[in-house]
Amino acid sequence: QVQLVESGGGLVQAGGSLRLSCAAAGRTFSSYAMGWFRQPPGMEREFVASISRYGATRNYLDSVKGRFTISRDNAKNTVYLQMNSLKPEDTAMYYCAGRIPGGIYNSIKDYDSWGQGTQVTVSS
Repeated sequence: QVQLVESGGGLVQAGGSLRLSCAAAGRTFSSYAMGWFRQPPGMEREFVASISRYGATRNYLDSVKGRFTISRDNAKNTVYLQMNSLKPEDTAMYYCAGRIPGGIYNSIKDYDSWGQGTQVTVSS
């Protein structure tokens, strides 16, 4: 497992942007598949985006395609989630997740390392 720490959440108006960051401890970050998930208030956690070890493959939840971009910088042990054109329905606690060995994974059960989450609130 790897220790993950998210940052970058906050309060933003609809149509605005935020960039979430997830910093990983350790020297084997490039070996990890990474993902972002979110949990809206009173709802279950859901997949948002995932990225393979070197970024060649990326998957997205249909409702965020064209608005969100997942990326990673293995030299900085960090994965990002750029969120543009935010909507009130994007309001949630956002979590990053990792697993080794790498690949591309879209399910909660596939990940064994989780951060503590960062809150994103989009006002209308």
